[in-house]
Amino acid sequence: MGDYAFNVWSVYVLFALFFAINLFYPLLRRKQILREQKRRQFFQTTAPQGDTAIVGGTPSGPPGDTP
Repeated sequence: MGDYAFNVWSVYVLFALFFAINLFYPLLRRKQILREQKRRQFFQTTAPQGDTAIVGGTPSGPPGDTP
């Protein structure tokens, strides 16, 4: 390799780093996505059903639906 040893080995290191990031980042991202989907599903199933929601302590529904 002569005088180019530093350049060659630095490219090997950069390639290994690039390869590792491209291998592990999607796996980490997949875990994050699955966690987020489970969290959303949990809140969606435990949320109250119906057209009304309580906002600021007073029920709010369709217009003209006040007692």
